[in-house]
Amino acid sequence: MSGVGGIIVETEAYLPDDAASHSYGGMTERNRAMFGPSAQAYVYLSYGLHWCLNFVCLPASAVLIRAIEPKWGLETMRERRGVSRDRLLCSGPGRIGQALAINMEQNGLPLWREPFCLRLPEARPEISAGARIGISKAVEQPWRFGLANSNFLSRKF
Repeated sequence: MSGVGGIIVETEAYLPDDAASHSYGGMTERNRAMFGPSAQAYVYLSYGLHWCLNFVCLPASAVLIRAIEPKWGLETMRERRGVSRDRLLCSGPGRIGQALAINMEQNGLPLWREPFCLRLPEARPEISAGARIGISKAVEQPWRFGLANSNFLSRKF
């Protein structure tokens, strides 16, 4: 992950009483990181293909990182993804995993130290909210959040 990254522009929230959450049925080996301390990474393999990055926030709760506006290490991300258009580098959780070289090595790592480097924005951005996407349970929850009018969202609001 070192040397690559950008601005988080889209997320989805998942709580323990949410039928779409990986923690809904209780702790398993796969979701153990969700039950650990806040401010750590929860990484899982989606459909046996894509590594997905989540930030643990509350006990058994996480925020899926759905899209990033790439800013640093673009050439490395382009090589990893095999695409040249910046918009396609990190516009979706699987794309993020590939572009940032996310895998189980990051699962459970604290977000306040390497390989992560998180900073607050200088100004409060305008945020859009809507229904989560790519799930079949609890789809009515308006827990998808993104930077309003970003060109790097996985899907427009």
